[in-house]
Amino acid sequence: MTIQPNVRLPLLGGLTPAQFMRRHWQRKPLLVRQAVADVSGLNQPRSLLQLAAREEVTSRLVEARPGPKARNPEWRLRHGPFGPRSLPPQSRPGWTLLVQAVDTQWDVAHALLRAFRFVPDARLDDLMISFASVGGGVGPHVDSYDVFLLQTHGRRRWRIGAQKDLSLVPGLPLKILAGFEPTEEFVLEPGDMLYLPPHWAHEGVALEPCMTCSIGFRSPARDEIARDLLQRVADMAQDDSVASQAPRSARYRDPGQPAVTEPALIPKALHAFALDAIERLRQDPQALVLALGERLTEPRAEVWFSATPATGAGVALDRATRMLYDEGHVYINGEGFRLGGKDAKVLRQLADERQISGAVLRKASQQARACIEGWREAGWVHGR
Repeated sequence: MTIQPNVRLPLLGGLTPAQFMRRHWQRKPLLVRQAVADVSGLNQPRSLLQLAAREEVTSRLVEARPGPKARNPEWRLRHGPFGPRSLPPQSRPGWTLLVQAVDTQWDVAHALLRAFRFVPDARLDDLMISFASVGGGVGPHVDSYDVFLLQTHGRRRWRIGAQKDLSLVPGLPLKILAGFEPTEEFVLEPGDMLYLPPHWAHEGVALEPCMTCSIGFRSPARDEIARDLLQRVADMAQDDSVASQAPRSARYRDPGQPAVTEPALIPKALHAFALDAIERLRQDPQALVLALGERLTEPRAEVWFSATPATGAGVALDRATRMLYDEGHVYINGEGFRLGGKDAKVLRQLADERQISGAVLRKASQQARACIEGWREAGWVHGR
């Protein structure tokens, strides 16, 4: 279902998505009381503990134990999986279990994540759920991405501030702010939600055993995305070179190189050759576009797909499948395909709606239907 940008939503406190994006997105926090009226489906502590015991699910345990000084707890971090006996008793205060990408495991979590699709899918990351005993939390910190914090069970106190000093306490397994200076405080009850832009300092502490959903967004660093794109484009160029038996000009040659007395000095011609190689990659916009789309749809490393029998004429994307498109391509789970004609409309609808009926699928070409059947066999889509 497409979210209309000018329709008021209880999820956003009566704001329209257009108003929220204009007034709050990456600008200022927003507290929404009863953003989600019924959160009972997300209040599943036993199921969450079962997820944390699985090898393919990423989970962490954070404990804050009293240190030599009451105001300076000793922070401990462990990574899952966690068997039934490896977690502290719920009666012990000060611990938090965090389970990533629950949207890929629970239908109800997947449905909640899709309620935020007024933000481009290219930015949407995952839905994490935390379970905390009394006093549990991960300390005062900042995130480099936008986050919605939805309370689904119990009460949690949030303190926030737009401080400029982001220095950290040294020697800890967590990134804890050294000089946290909150300016606002809220207590969230089930159904309440707090939105925070990037780099807003915040600290959440469980006032009673509680569960909190964190809807996070991807925010790649410039150097990180540049490195990944160049690597992808270089790999594409290498594949093309092997397939076409690249000409001699594709390799560095120096028939005019004189004898040298400084053998360790890098030749200027080699510098120029390397810079030209980078420039050739940069000047191929289609290759960069393709590389970006494939990068943005890479599934999480821990995700496993399983094929299911064809159960209907239509298809729906698997919860863990990432699918995007641009003017000339469609991207799914790290693979890019060129689009054209009636197939473009069909596959774009599949990406936007995450499902299509049999009637819509029949409008696609035989080649496109064969491609979708391959995705079904890979577990990326399922019959509906």
